[in-house]
Amino acid sequence: MRTLISSAFVSLDGVVEAPGGEPGYRNAGWTFKDIEFVPEAYEIKGREQEESTAILMGRLSYEVFSPVWPDREEFAHYKTIPKYVVSTTLTDKDLVSNWGETTILRSLDEVAALKETKGGSIIIHGSATLNRSLSDAGLIDRYHLLVFPLLLGAGKRLFSNTDKDAQKLKLVEYQAFSNGVQKNVFDVVH
Repeated sequence: MRTLISSAFVSLDGVVEAPGGEPGYRNAGWTFKDIEFVPEAYEIKGREQEESTAILMGRLSYEVFSPVWPDREEFAHYKTIPKYVVSTTLTDKDLVSNWGETTILRSLDEVAALKETKGGSIIIHGSATLNRSLSDAGLIDRYHLLVFPLLLGAGKRLFSNTDKDAQKLKLVEYQAFSNGVQKNVFDVVH
């Protein structure tokens, strides 16, 4: 079984919306505003690229990343690995042609089936709505969280507010950095 990893920049109060400066969110770009850049805090992002064998995204994240990431040198590895987009509305004609193999999945059942295939870890970037659905369905195996020392209040959240049984996590890696960012890696205890 493949490991499904959710990777997120998250505020202390759980907001993941618009960390890089996407338009339409009042606190857009919060990962860089008033937060000193400390390169070692982002080491895990490079490791994710080296270790991931596929990317999983929701439709909105695909529409944000696909026009930009294929031509960015820092994301070169992602061009060479399969991408999976969970969407009920995208069609093959909506996919970009310069980002390598991309497959549209139509349901969480198809994500569960993907996890049963041979291969290494699958990384989820962005995709707040998809993350919440996958978590509620018990499909996420690990969280790579860079937690920023901010309270943003409103915004899309990483975790749902669904009334469900507690989901136990095991902290397997952590580090605090001089800029207040914390790296927390949790395995989901199934």
